[in-house]
Amino acid sequence: MMPTLTKTASIVLMSIGAIGLSGCATKKFVREQVATVSARVDALDARLQTTDRVANTAASDAKAALAAAQAASGQAQANTQRLDQLSSRVDTIDQRVTTVENARVKRPRN
Repeated sequence: MMPTLTKTASIVLMSIGAIGLSGCATKKFVREQVATVSARVDALDARLQTTDRVANTAASDAKAALAAAQAASGQAQANTQRLDQLSSRVDTIDQRVTTVENARVKRPRN
């Protein structure tokens, strides 16, 4: 029974040794892997910040354009009202001119 016990003990010790040696990562390996991931995260963060700046600038430009469009719309409405007033005045003057012209035609000459 001795050889079987020795054989079994050897197998158990080799298994424990293999598991113990292969299961742990070294600090160097972990640092290398983290450095690679960290570099990618930094690159993505820089791209995100650039995108945010562009988006904020575009939003600011859009707000300025909207404000200018609203101001132009208000001015257009004011101009439309002014044109309506002037149109009614022109119609009144046109009626007076027509009345004066008709009055001249109807007068008999002596």
